Amino acid sequence: MSDPIVLIPARMAATRLPNKPMADLAGEPMIVHVWRRAVEAGIGPVVVATDTPAIVETIEAVGGLAVLTRADHPSGSDRLAEALEIIDPQGNHDVVVNVQGDLPTIDPGIIGAAILPLADRSVDIATLCAIITEDSERRDPNVVKLVGHTVGTRRLRALYFTRAEAPWGEGPLYHHIGLYAYRRKALARFMALPPGELEARERLEQLRALEAGMRIDAIVVDDLPLGVDTPADLARARAILSARRLN
Repeated sequence: MSDPIVLIPARMAATRLPNKPMADLAGEPMIVHVWRRAVEAGIGPVVVATDTPAIVETIEAVGGLAVLTRADHPSGSDRLAEALEIIDPQGNHDVVVNVQGDLPTIDPGIIGAAILPLADRSVDIATLCAIITEDSERRDPNVVKLVGHTVGTRRLRALYFTRAEAPWGEGPLYHHIGLYAYRRKALARFMALPPGELEARERLEQLRALEAGMRIDAIVVDDLPLGVDTPADLARARAILSARRLN
């Protein structure tokens, strides 16, 4: 692991919150806030990958890098792969960190933490999770749970991801945070895999990797970033960022 790059997929066609990346938060578009948090992580160059020229122009206006990708990608991972070939066709970056474009309040420190499991050569993909503290989230199918076992300090090896309440019995449940760090070869292998049986059933793309025998490890973090998917989430994000500015 020698030269990570951070990619932020961003598309305008969100069903529940149209034009989401450009939504105003404390005077700047949401995608700019996400870009700033990724830059503050300090782990490598940051590039926004988008299907919209206005997003490219917005990021370039604040001094950032952005690339225009096709509009017909079925997932953020597909957009990620195209952007990587545009930015780095020579393969100089051996680790690719995927930060979702709807996490404007994310702590830069946890972006950096995501790459730590890749120091272990047996790990293909690294991610993040946090202990579920709200009882209602245990049964919420919109909260994806990571099922795994401890392999180090604040580190789990993922055995499964599910929308169900799992595992059964006493002990913590982990809320999966959809931020990934891939070895470049692992990303290429993942993108070449056909959709998996469990992936289709749970509607969770990461299960494709586990079904193919790839290893995913997760760092347990204290901060659960707010994903902005609805107008209510947007209002919460505005309140959080306003409070930070006051402090």
